[in-house]
Amino acid sequence: MKIEIALVALNNPVRRQILVWLKDRSNFPSALPEHRNLEGVCVGYIQDKAGLSQSTISNYMGILKQAGLVKSERHGKWTFYRRDEDTIRQFITAFREEIL
Repeated sequence: MKIEIALVALNNPVRRQILVWLKDRSNFPSALPEHRNLEGVCVGYIQDKAGLSQSTISNYMGILKQAGLVKSERHGKWTFYRRDEDTIRQFITAFREEIL
């Protein structure tokens, strides 16, 4: 994990907020019946909650994914995102060790 890439991803308050929202799926509307058992949250729900354009959210999610902070999975025409808890913990540990 590269600390620099994660710091760039986290240097935006909306991207940080998205990570907070993704901690608990109940922060978003109920999934469609066919998506109920899938992990993560549909990107459309993230876009609606953030109130930003589809292209902006796609860009933000790409940055978070490149940093390893989220994982994505395609289901038909929908992309679902979830936090990568292992990478988030690794980042926190590495950052703490570097700073302290």
